[in-house]
Amino acid sequence: MRPFKVPTREEVSEQNRKIFDDLESKVGFVPNIYATYAYSEHAPARYLAFANGKTSLNNKEKEVINLVVSQVNGCTYCQAAHTALGKMNGFTEEQTIQLRKGEAPFNAKFEALVKLAKSIAENNGKVSDDTLNNFFSAGYSKENLVDVIINVGEKATTNYLHNVTGIPVDFPEAPSLEEFKQAS
Repeated sequence: MRPFKVPTREEVSEQNRKIFDDLESKVGFVPNIYATYAYSEHAPARYLAFANGKTSLNNKEKEVINLVVSQVNGCTYCQAAHTALGKMNGFTEEQTIQLRKGEAPFNAKFEALVKLAKSIAENNGKVSDDTLNNFFSAGYSKENLVDVIINVGEKATTNYLHNVTGIPVDFPEAPSLEEFKQAS
């Protein structure tokens, strides 16, 4: 067991208390991963500015990336959170599983996106020409490419924070790929 507990509102700086209050009012609670960022005076504000920055990608496209990157990085917290968020954005449970596997047979554009995001995450940004050409052929632009790379990096940051700290997951657990395969 890791020696990390989730900081409470009373244990964080005044600046981070304001962020906790804002999250509470918008989300209804302070997710444990955001509270864990509050071990640092500046990390919550810095991370939220990064994560909530403007992008050319829509919410569904961001969830495609979040799901596959969290799977590649083995982050159970983000797999759970983004399975819930993916469903809130219109994906079915089966589609979230497919996206975590790096495939999207239900949507050709998402197929190109998930393959690119998975390749970026697995190969430290070194993607094949075919993967990149498929992404552009699906209708994505160079602006979208840059935004995908930023999204992969943003998600990896949170994946790493959870993987290092092991704080409790406060979202419904995402099924493992093996469990889902057996249940299907």
